[in-house]
Amino acid sequence: MVKDNSIGSKIFNLINGLLMALVIVITLYPLLYVLALSLSSSEYVQAGMVNLLPKGFNIESYKQVFADKHFWQSYGNTITYTVLGTLINLVLTSTFAFCLSRKDLIGRKTLNVLVVFTMFFTGGLIPNFLLVKNLHLYNSIWAVVLPGAINTYNMIIVRTFMQQLPEEILESGRIDGANDLQLFEKIVLPLSKPALATVGLYYAVEHWNAYFYPMLYLKDKAKYPLQVLLKEMIVDQDLSSVSQSAAEIIGNMQPTTDMLMGASIIIALIPILCVYPFVQKYFVQGVMIGSVKG
Repeated sequence: MVKDNSIGSKIFNLINGLLMALVIVITLYPLLYVLALSLSSSEYVQAGMVNLLPKGFNIESYKQVFADKHFWQSYGNTITYTVLGTLINLVLTSTFAFCLSRKDLIGRKTLNVLVVFTMFFTGGLIPNFLLVKNLHLYNSIWAVVLPGAINTYNMIIVRTFMQQLPEEILESGRIDGANDLQLFEKIVLPLSKPALATVGLYYAVEHWNAYFYPMLYLKDKAKYPLQVLLKEMIVDQDLSSVSQSAAEIIGNMQPTTDMLMGASIIIALIPILCVYPFVQKYFVQGVMIGSVKG
């Protein structure tokens, strides 16, 4: 491959590099600021002297968060919702995508039209709430993990990926006596790891960051996920959602509230940051291959 050393190419690479650097700065700045805030001393936070680096290194905010039983209860709820919800998402998405990827499926075109229709038209917030309540899912874990069991966009990615698998592989399986379920389990699923890893990360991040629907469908604070607890701390300043010792600090010194929220946000980000490197090798391949065709 001949490298293009023309002036136009150099200008393009320079502009592209600057834009990428700008995106990196915009992405990392809030994270670094919150981290610095959570590790700084309260006097520097109160004076507004904290930028990207901690000043007066202090881990008191993390001690307060680690001592808060409500935080860990919400943390456990979030892990449960994320693991169970992502598992349900992947099972239903992969099976539905496999069915729609088969050209011999009766009514395939009609089903595809109905699936795409849901991307543009929904029942609305109130009908969804009434549906969840009438199905007796309200204030339960199922109200959080079932309503979004299949994301249309993610299903289309997996379906398109499966459509591009060589038909000869499936035919060889049929010749060996495999039925559709065995073809799906033994051949299609192993070959679809890149697409499933990609949409699995999408689903996991969506569950981990979810706060609106859990806030809408859950009335028992013991069932709140972590994001709802953080929302109360940040927006509502609800002192009942934190431990008594933390509540005393928040009431006496407002900057410490920011430090506690910063520590909570950093701790909440750790699992997603740890999971991403393990699925990164599948990520680009799954998105690109699964989105070539509609």
